[in-house]
Amino acid sequence: MGGENFEIIAVAEDTEGEAVAGKFYDAAKATYTTLIDTQHTLSSLYGMVNVPTGVLIDEEGTVVRFDEGAYSRMYKAGALEFGSDEYLPIVKDWLINGADSPYVKPAGELSALVAKRTASEAKADAAFRLGSFFELRGDEERAKKYWQQAQQLHPESWNYHRQDWSYDPAEAGAKWIQKFRALDGKPYYEPLALPESSGGQN
Repeated sequence: MGGENFEIIAVAEDTEGEAVAGKFYDAAKATYTTLIDTQHTLSSLYGMVNVPTGVLIDEEGTVVRFDEGAYSRMYKAGALEFGSDEYLPIVKDWLINGADSPYVKPAGELSALVAKRTASEAKADAAFRLGSFFELRGDEERAKKYWQQAQQLHPESWNYHRQDWSYDPAEAGAKWIQKFRALDGKPYYEPLALPESSGGQN
């Protein structure tokens, strides 16, 4: 997908910036616009707790959907299933029908989603930013302290855990699997909010 009237923009979130995230874009030989968010500003502003997450923005710069699982159904080790095959049809319908697409959400509904952050989640965001601040200045002890505080205040945010785990790649996979299994039936992503005519929520 991509063309004159549609552009894909990928935003990698990593405190270490280009030195770490850039190599993944290079390996993918990305032909679309690629950005790196060292401050995790995007997820902070929109309350995103997992990646990859999809955001649809129209030609006027208006966000029409955001914070949704954006990759196809996948399997890991033959047992862990996650992802959804419902997102791509949403994008295609929106490209064809624009503002008339049934998948475009009302502005008020999206604003309510952004505004729903709890006091604990706001504190977690501040703690995470402090952790990133100290990590970039070589103070790993304080960085770890604040990152763990963020994880405790807002354990649903996979972003907080992933950034912390990235400094221990040998154990990152095992920690991810442990946290995933601990969901115990809870969704890895929130179910896509779909209009009733398309089959409701998955």
